This record gives sequence, C-alpha cells and structure tokens, in this order.
Amino acid sequence: MPNPAINATSALPVKTNFEARYNKSLYNKRRRLNKLGLGFALSAMAFGLFWLLWILLTLFVEGFQGLVQLPVFTADTPPPMSAGGLRNAIVGSIMLAFSGLFIGAPIGLMTGIYLSEFSQGSMLGKVTRFLNDILLSAPSIVIGLFIYALMVKGNNFSGWAGALALALIVIPVVVRTTENMLNLVPNSIREAAYALGTPKWQLVTKVTIKAAKAGLTTGVLLAFARITGETAPLLFTALNNQYFSTDMGKPIANLPNTIYQFAMSPYDNWHTLAWSAALLITLSVLILNVLARFIGNRGHSK
Repeated sequence: MPNPAINATSALPVKTNFEARYNKSLYNKRRRLNKLGLGFALSAMAFGLFWLLWILLTLFVEGFQGLVQLPVFTADTPPPMSAGGLRNAIVGSIMLAFSGLFIGAPIGLMTGIYLSEFSQGSMLGKVTRFLNDILLSAPSIVIGLFIYALMVKGNNFSGWAGALALALIVIPVVVRTTENMLNLVPNSIREAAYALGTPKWQLVTKVTIKAAKAGLTTGVLLAFARITGETAPLLFTALNNQYFSTDMGKPIANLPNTIYQFAMSPYDNWHTLAWSAALLITLSVLILNVLARFIGNRGHSK
C-alpha cells in the first residue's frame, strides 16, 4: 500500500535555487546594454548642458559689459555711432507685455473654467478645445500676420496691435493650464460642496478655483514669460520706435525688435546694446519661471 505522506511530498513543486536559474551570459549582456544606454543618455545631457552653459556665459559676459559701460536705463536707443541706452525699449516692452497679459489672461481663465466645469462633453466644448490646440501650436509669426491683416493693414502700426498679438499667444497657454489644474481638483470636494447645497457658481468661484489657485497663477506667469521675448508678432504689429513714447496708438519701442535691429547692424555700440537687451529679457524670463516654480511647489506643499 503506497504511503500517502510520500505521495503528498512528491506532488509539491520542486524548488530550484538561484544558481540553477541564473543565466550569467544573459545577465552580462543586459548589464552591457544598460551601461551603453546610460552612457548615451549622460553624453547627450553633457552635450546639451555644455552648449547651454556656453550660451548663457557668453550672454552674461557680453550683456553685463553693456550694462556697466552704457546708460542702458537712463537713455533712449541711439542713432548710429552715438551713445545711448534702452530706456524707451524697456518701457515699451513692459507696456506691451502687461497689456497682452491683461487682455489674454482673463479670456484664457474663463475659457479654461468653462471647459473644465461647464462643457461636460458638449459640442461647443469640443470645438473650443480643438481650436485652442490649434492656436497653441500656431507659430507666433502667423499670429502676427493675422493681426497685421486685421488691424495694421490700411491703418498704421500700433502698440495695441502688438498687445493683441501677444494676447493671442497668452490665451491658449492659460486655457490649457487652467483646464488641467481644475481637472486635478478631486471630485470629492465638488461632491461635498453639492451636499451642502452650494450652487454651481459658488462651487466654481469659492471651491475649485481656490483649490487650484497656485496652479492657475503658475500658468499665467508662464504665459507672461513666453510673451516677453516674442519678436515675430511685434515686427508686423508694434514695429519699433527710436524715441521714447507711451502712446499705444502709434509704433512703440520694444526690446525684441531692438535686439533684431541692432544685432544686424555694423555698429559696435548697437551690438553691445543688443547683448544688454538680450540679457535683460533672459533675466526676466528666468525670474518669472523661478517664481512660477516657487508658487507651484508652495501650492503642492499645502
């Protein structure tokens, strides 16, 4: 009669040790491929960082030299072979950038709120989201040509045309970030507000927007950082102005076009001013990105 204990023992799966299952050649092959891939990744990173650091170092050296030697903040852009600064271009860029932000940011915020909270798969929401994606990927020069045909052709170049072109760049960025940030708000918060009898408009204004406030602020700052260095739209809209002017109804000076004009000139002092203007734009974009990252991290920590 067979022993049941022996049969039960033989029915159990046979355990093999690690050495029996270990394939040394396959393991070594995977290690070599891993090291090769890691080496390519590190090489690509080092290659990109080298050129980035080289560009930034050259920009800081050349631009800081102009900031020290020339009256950048106290004089207007000069005629050829004469001393001058960038006061009119700095003031004009600030006016254009803030005007474009104040026009585009509210429209982008309201559109993003509609897509996240009210569209609910409607045809209008789908069309709006599709058009926003197209506008987000459109080249800035195409936006400049559109505003040129709409406002400048047959009239004259103006600061308002430049501000509207910048606003069209701000809108899709703010729409995308607003919709994404509001979608990250948990539905449990909305359900709790509904359970307390909160109307829809109060839910949006006092609950979801407040919960996503840090993300919305970050999106607006990133959009503002993007338009500070745009050149192509301003070439067709605001153009440039050698003199100091705050009239938005006429051509107005700005840093991007000043860089474009001065960098192509044969005059050394214009080249120095172009480096200084490029450094100012780089610093402003850097500060805005650091501020946006700080606000975003602070909102996540809360």
